[in-house]
Amino acid sequence: MDTVELQNLIKELIQKMDISVKNIQISQDDGSKTLWYSVEVSEPHLFLGREGDALAALNHLVRRILEKKEPLKEEGPSVLVDIGGFQKKKVENVKAIAYMMAERARYFKSSIEVDPMSAFDRRIIHEFLSAATDLKTESTGFGPTRRVVIKYVGELS
Repeated sequence: MDTVELQNLIKELIQKMDISVKNIQISQDDGSKTLWYSVEVSEPHLFLGREGDALAALNHLVRRILEKKEPLKEEGPSVLVDIGGFQKKKVENVKAIAYMMAERARYFKSSIEVDPMSAFDRRIIHEFLSAATDLKTESTGFGPTRRVVIKYVGELS
């Protein structure tokens, strides 16, 4: 699915909620393979209330539709719909937590457990710390108690 088709899909899904779409801008992060669809809508509060649950649901729908249309395309860029910069702020907050906990693991030379979080947030931490040679990340636990453990493994040669 190309960017124009995806843009139309996002617009159609939002309009089915009787919310008008004013503008959609597409950008890509340098560090990741994520395509960001920044959407300007008439009533952003409907998506951003309750910690962005409706926005998370919209992102889930878009990902599921993409999986159905292109089931074997694993290496393509991931897609993220953002409204009012909510997702960007959330990603930056999770990266800040990852950085803080990674520094703590290095300082104490031990494993540090991060509070339980969603699969999306855990993936952000795994990707953010993937280049660190002295740290290893893994998810542990089940369901709502699943969390990331940042392990100090020392300097690797």
